[in-house]
Amino acid sequence: QVQLVESGGGLVQAGGSLRLSCATSGGTFSGYRMGWFRQAPGEEREFVAAISRLGARRYYADSVKGRFTIDRDTAKKTASLQMISLKPEDTGVYYCAADPSGGSDDWPPKQYEYWGQGTQVTVSS
Repeated sequence: QVQLVESGGGLVQAGGSLRLSCATSGGTFSGYRMGWFRQAPGEEREFVAAISRLGARRYYADSVKGRFTIDRDTAKKTASLQMISLKPEDTGVYYCAADPSGGSDDWPPKQYEYWGQGTQVTVSS
């Protein structure tokens, strides 16, 4: 059973930074492409960032390019999302997700099989 557990969320002022972590267990981390999504109140969940299995490729939503960085640590079996210059519109529940089956031509990933429970990020103005 693959489990993903996010941490690192919190309340921060606009312009501040946060680092989210996603700990994985129960599977082969190096075999997963990892992604981050977020969902604001009353909105649909939206894609934020993705990273390939070896970390060679990264892909970001336009709204976070230049401010967010996705990374992974194979030894620790974790994925992370470093967020700087945060804006109130970045507020939401952030989820990490894992895609175990996508091929190299399928980039960025379109579907994710495993999801975490989410961590709240609130950016005050």
